[in-house]
Amino acid sequence: MNERIPLTLPRAFGNALGSATIRTLPEDFQVTEIPLLAPDGEGEHCWLYIRKRNSNTPWVASQLATFAGVSPRVVSYAGMKDRHAVTEQWFSVQLPGQADPDWQAINNDDFQVLEAKRHSRKLKTGALRGNRFQLRVRSVTADAAQLEARLELLKQGVPNSFGPQRFGRNGDNLVQAERLLARPKARVSRNKRGIWLSAVRSALFNRVLAARIEAGNWNTPLPGDAFQLEGKSAVFPAPQIDDDIQVRVASGEIHPTGPLSGSGDPMVSGAAAELEQVTLEPYRDWIDGLDAFRMKHARRALRVMPGELVWSQEEDDQWLLDFSLPTGSYATSLLYEIFEVKTADEHG
Repeated sequence: MNERIPLTLPRAFGNALGSATIRTLPEDFQVTEIPLLAPDGEGEHCWLYIRKRNSNTPWVASQLATFAGVSPRVVSYAGMKDRHAVTEQWFSVQLPGQADPDWQAINNDDFQVLEAKRHSRKLKTGALRGNRFQLRVRSVTADAAQLEARLELLKQGVPNSFGPQRFGRNGDNLVQAERLLARPKARVSRNKRGIWLSAVRSALFNRVLAARIEAGNWNTPLPGDAFQLEGKSAVFPAPQIDDDIQVRVASGEIHPTGPLSGSGDPMVSGAAAELEQVTLEPYRDWIDGLDAFRMKHARRALRVMPGELVWSQEEDDQWLLDFSLPTGSYATSLLYEIFEVKTADEHG
């Protein structure tokens, strides 16, 4: 169990309004991928639009490889999707000089191919705009009027934290990462190494985000902040905070960022740099370890704007929430700002 770094964050909008249960059924957690582009109809890569239920993305990819008689290395997808859910996403299978298999003949209760179309390039990791979520929350104990008022507040943005799934059960990914950083030459698969090192960077980012929530400036600019454009990956530093920066942050056009630790220019200065340095000093060995593994410093927005957030009360204790988030952001981070969230299996 991880004991080195706290994994819980303060809430930005006050205490939880009550408790709620998610994932009673896979259909309670529905995720639809928002792609960057559509396949063009020609090429050696067959893109498959798939609906899966209660199954993880790498497993579906392995099943597609087996069915097509190809190596798993030629099957790709833009992003991982929740296992305990019903999700829709694109995969691609490289089939040079080969005809398409009869994808509709896949006999599997856990996923189905909804569409198959050729494209000139493989589907690359991260090649998506975001995801659309439809979440049914049950056993809600919150007052309805307070819940609606909180949801209205969340339209202005929520802390862009990494969700608990990033850290594994009881933070085990961080335990494994510490062992790896202590023995960097240990033989570990590339996939596991990436998961563990990413968990470290995510935990460090969350610590900075937590410090700024506590200080009340997670969604307002500090002198020396670096800012990310809404809907873009571009980041720029602002040593001085002028009226223009203030207005752009307030409108949601740009967002303050936190560190994804590694080697290279952190892009911040002044008060922002001081806050990050003080917050992360207890984890200097982790940061040095990331540097040794040649992880490059990057920035992540501290705030995320949920798109088209709507909701309805289906029963006295049951609500349906519908919203979109950019890639890399977590629906559970939005729920955390409202409820003490439980999953169905926690009720025993």
